[in-house]
Amino acid sequence: MAKWMIANKKADFDGIAAKYGISNITARLIANRLINSRETEKEDCSLEKVDEYLNGGVSMLHDPFKMADMEKGARVMLSRIAKGAKIRVIGDYDVDGICSSYILVDGLRLFGADVDCVLPDRIKDGYGLSIKLVDAAIEDGIDTIITCDNGIAAFEQIKHAKEKGMTVVVTDHHEVPFETAQNEAGDDSSGPETCVKKEILPPADAVIDPKRAEGEYPFKEICGAVVAYKFLQVMAQIKASEKEDPEFDELIGRFFAEKIIFAGIATVCDVMELKDENRIIVKESLKRIRFTENKGLKALIDVNSIDASAMTGYHYGFIIGPCLNATGRLDLATRALSLFFAEDEAEAAMIAGDLKALNDSRKDMTKEGVDAAIEIVDEEAGKGELPKVIVLYLPNVHESIAGIIAGKIKEKYYRPTIVLTKAADGGAKGSGRSIESYDMFQHLSACKELFTKFGGHKMAAGLSLPEENIETLRSRLNNECELTDSDYERIVHLDMVMPLKYASMELVKEFSKLEPFGTGNTKPMFAQKDVKLLSGRILGKNKNCGKYRVSDDSNNYFDMMYFGDMDKWHEFLREKYGQSAVDELYDGRAYNMKVSIAYYPDINSYQGRESVQIVMSDFT
Repeated sequence: MAKWMIANKKADFDGIAAKYGISNITARLIANRLINSRETEKEDCSLEKVDEYLNGGVSMLHDPFKMADMEKGARVMLSRIAKGAKIRVIGDYDVDGICSSYILVDGLRLFGADVDCVLPDRIKDGYGLSIKLVDAAIEDGIDTIITCDNGIAAFEQIKHAKEKGMTVVVTDHHEVPFETAQNEAGDDSSGPETCVKKEILPPADAVIDPKRAEGEYPFKEICGAVVAYKFLQVMAQIKASEKEDPEFDELIGRFFAEKIIFAGIATVCDVMELKDENRIIVKESLKRIRFTENKGLKALIDVNSIDASAMTGYHYGFIIGPCLNATGRLDLATRALSLFFAEDEAEAAMIAGDLKALNDSRKDMTKEGVDAAIEIVDEEAGKGELPKVIVLYLPNVHESIAGIIAGKIKEKYYRPTIVLTKAADGGAKGSGRSIESYDMFQHLSACKELFTKFGGHKMAAGLSLPEENIETLRSRLNNECELTDSDYERIVHLDMVMPLKYASMELVKEFSKLEPFGTGNTKPMFAQKDVKLLSGRILGKNKNCGKYRVSDDSNNYFDMMYFGDMDKWHEFLREKYGQSAVDELYDGRAYNMKVSIAYYPDINSYQGRESVQIVMSDFT
């Protein structure tokens, strides 16, 4: 079972509630999201910070000129455009890469650039800029490359481009590669030596990345599409300072109002924390998407039967994003990019339909892969305990969905998980997903001689290796794993204990002030003990969710939904009350079944009627 941790952050809740006309409960929720530590409580939850959280708009976005090389790169690009250079944008095959490429290409064309775009093939080219893509650009007569959502680690590739006489500008948001060196402290030669990091920047004409040590940009965690957006803002400001052009100013104003929609989509889909300016960007994106002029985006919304006036971060992350991502996984990401450039509604509708069909196929493939993985893990567990680190070889699974499957297996069993498939170019290739207590990159680094290629970070990794090394990898990771039972205990972070009776329609609607929800700005989550189960129904095509009638100790009645692991839920109920009690629950004859739940309250709309429903996320 999971370990529940309830936030215990302190602030002037009554003062916040009174100033902004909200409940004390909502004031507590805001404090929980703003406060980083006990030492910084007053600063993190000042009235200024609360006001920014509740009312922040585009005027509060950070100055892009503060990013290292931003102005330099913008001037390089303006100069290349003025000289008639042939420019190529090279992006990536995920949502951030697609959106940032679209923003850059459409923006550079506004400035009169002769520009095209190439997105790498996931299987043939791999991630980001490659020697192959540089050489292809040269063959096509391209003399200037600008990257987006990649390039910061492409030292050799950019060196090659520069040796060929090309101009290269990097716009990226990933971590900057570095090397460590010993550095003597102070002037005393006998003093202690300290280990310092030295950034390894590619030899481009300009390297723009908020994570660079240089520069004064105050928020590092923006996605590639936001970097591209801000790059064009700087180009526009430079041009405006050099020459007045009211017609261009109007065009550029409409451009930024529209493209912030795509910056918001990329922010959510690249799992950026919805803090600081990220939250403002996504909030503005969701507000403006109903007015989008982009025929392709409209078609994608329509084909998925989404109401554009009621979109949330969920729609970005779990409907729009996966449709765009599916092209990079099962086809070519340029298909998604062509959707955004579609010039008529018929073309847009056709491409949007293709993207949805690809995503539906990807979902079916994922389910088949997950089912196969579960069967292997359960068979292994039947022989004894679960392995400390799960390493699965699924040779028939498409390599592009290995990471998705690894994530789902990790969630089900809460074990570090690596899923490997047969690679198109020989050997095995896969992805890993980890848990908080296990640094996957560190442990893979300890057996790096087994791999032909690998990379990643604490929570995720990608790797390639000969098939004959798989069993060695499995054995070494498990034999060297020092995780204990407590490390496999999930932690569920809750805002507070709140009896169900307080979940009124008025309060739940007030929670909309906290949106958009997502990573770094989660939905309000509460705890309530001794919730009585009265009846239940299993729902869904795959019987993967349940709807229940419940009551609290004051005899208030609610509908409750559960979208989690139904097998685990039923196993919990059987162990606590027996199979006959579970049968009675679904027959509508439940008696004295009580559970403690972690939940969030939601509004269910049906045939024009609204009611509060409880959504259970965990139980004990």
